[in-house]
Amino acid sequence: MTQHVVFDVDLHRLKITDTFLGQYQRLVRDVVIPYQWDALNDRIPDTEPSHAIENFRIAAGQQTGEFYGMVFQDSDVAKWLEAVAWSLCQKLDAELEHIADGVIELVAAAQCEDGYLNTWFTVKAPEQRWSNLAECHELYCAGHMIEAGVAFFQATGKRRLLDVVCRLADHIDHVFGPGENQLQGYPGHPEIELALMRLFDVTQEPRYRELTHFFVTQRGQSPHYYDEEYEKRGKTSYWNTYGPAWMVKDKAYSQAHLPLVEQNQATGHAVRFVYLMTGVAHLARLSEDETLRQSCLRLWQDMAQRQMYITGGIGSQSSGEAFSSDYDLPNDTVYAESCASIGLMMFARRMLEMEADSQYGDAMERALYNTVLGGMALDGKHFFYVNPLEVQPKAVPFNHVYDHIKPVRQRWFGCACCPPNIARLLTSLGHYIYTPRSDALYVNLYVGNEAELVAGTAGLRLRMSGNYPWDEQVTLSVLSPEPVTHTLALRLPDWCPSPSVTLNGQPVQGDVVRGYLHLQRTWREGDTLCLTLPMPVRRVYGNPLVRHQAGKVALQRGPVVYCLEEADNGAQLHNLWLPENAVPRLLDGTASLAHKVLLQAEGLRYQANQPEKQALWRYDAHPATPVPQTLTFIPWFAWANRGEGEMRVWVNEAPGPA
Repeated sequence: MTQHVVFDVDLHRLKITDTFLGQYQRLVRDVVIPYQWDALNDRIPDTEPSHAIENFRIAAGQQTGEFYGMVFQDSDVAKWLEAVAWSLCQKLDAELEHIADGVIELVAAAQCEDGYLNTWFTVKAPEQRWSNLAECHELYCAGHMIEAGVAFFQATGKRRLLDVVCRLADHIDHVFGPGENQLQGYPGHPEIELALMRLFDVTQEPRYRELTHFFVTQRGQSPHYYDEEYEKRGKTSYWNTYGPAWMVKDKAYSQAHLPLVEQNQATGHAVRFVYLMTGVAHLARLSEDETLRQSCLRLWQDMAQRQMYITGGIGSQSSGEAFSSDYDLPNDTVYAESCASIGLMMFARRMLEMEADSQYGDAMERALYNTVLGGMALDGKHFFYVNPLEVQPKAVPFNHVYDHIKPVRQRWFGCACCPPNIARLLTSLGHYIYTPRSDALYVNLYVGNEAELVAGTAGLRLRMSGNYPWDEQVTLSVLSPEPVTHTLALRLPDWCPSPSVTLNGQPVQGDVVRGYLHLQRTWREGDTLCLTLPMPVRRVYGNPLVRHQAGKVALQRGPVVYCLEEADNGAQLHNLWLPENAVPRLLDGTASLAHKVLLQAEGLRYQANQPEKQALWRYDAHPATPVPQTLTFIPWFAWANRGEGEMRVWVNEAPGPA
């Protein structure tokens, strides 16, 4: 594969000024991070306690008590620290940095002399370290803490947490590997792979990349390590609630059923899959490993073409938070965990670094503007773990197939992986907007910002502005005082039928290569590119193999997917029909939906008089009569901010006029 140098984006030199996503970054900084700090310290009333900070204090010997929470509770603290780190790049906050420094000292105090760091095992079962990789998340927690250490060093220049995680990584490197006295296992929940590659980027320590390679290539080999460790610990299982050793037996659940190079289908736990593939794509690029690269391409295509929702959600079943079979995409029982879409964005980012193809940017944008934003309420204090495309609240308490569905966002979770993950994604958003490569500076997301970026051997200062995703024009202005010769590559979104570009007011042509418009020239201060991305309301239809979308249509404008909600349209949304020739019109949102574009169209409601008194079935005559009704569609990410009610993305389509 052609190897291009990829340069990191320094978030100190990138400030998001975007009207829309900028408010989300401020929300995370001003509300979400303090709120989650309270949650980690058990100060949110009427919610399940976290105990995460207390666990570290107990492990550090600073107080007595019992461990409480999930076996992976440490990861919530690590993700919160990473969110803080990236937030400090946007705005200095001495008090917040002081709090984070204190947490880092607490983490350091909880670290064992040999570098091991995990409060569950330190407090509850130190003799069982590394004895249950399939189930117990030690390497997963280590990975998140390594990511936090890298982020805090890059954001503040402070090495304290970086030194802690380097000691942890060195310990893991000592314990695991192909050597005679090493464990030849790999994590049940991938995360360490992508974290070690980030640590390698910062330290350039080759052992970390080699350890990643070991974990990736050892996965799925026979005899299976999970079977071997299961036998060694006397056939005991941590997650007995789900049946004895089900995680050990169902190896596809953790992508360990086959060596990665033999896998052809995205399978198992969706978050584990995208975390694993994020690390593999990073490793494949830096190692110039064509076999691993082909694995990334093959598995991406299966996921994106057969197992991804219109909202950028992945993982269609609640059992195992997992992928199902190809084209099995139910709307009301879907899982689509918020973390899975975040992992999808991470995977897409690494694929873009490996090969610039707009399909990855398209998926990244789809996940961001729909599932990732939808995972958090507009107040920053309520969250979705699961992201359905259709909800009937009256059925949720009674039908156990919906046990995982919440019709409104929750204040916190006992398993709280999603809230801090959303926070760290939104604070690190600058890493996704651009991909600076030696061949071109690729513009992936049209998020307003001012940035100084690597462009070949020089630095290029840019300002991006507009009112995306609501308005169709995006402006890129060159701010560099010295001329810079380089290629700018602009992503042409898959939803846009007829994009156009002007340079200094004049139409400009360039080569479109794999969905990016390449413009090569000497850029000078004052040069202004105006990218027009017409945003007609698009009707979206499912592949005929997706039975759940047959006879239905969804609306999308720009990257934003729309839905019907009971608050605007009344109950029984299943009786609403959108005629195939109805032309949606734009509507400005008000109140909680202010500054968002809504859609309205003339449709139909099939209405019956006192249907509760009718027979359950009727022969030869339709039991309801169509009556005209104006249908109002809101951005799907904003649903459930106005109380509990029905919602659906895919709507019945009626032939002919309303």
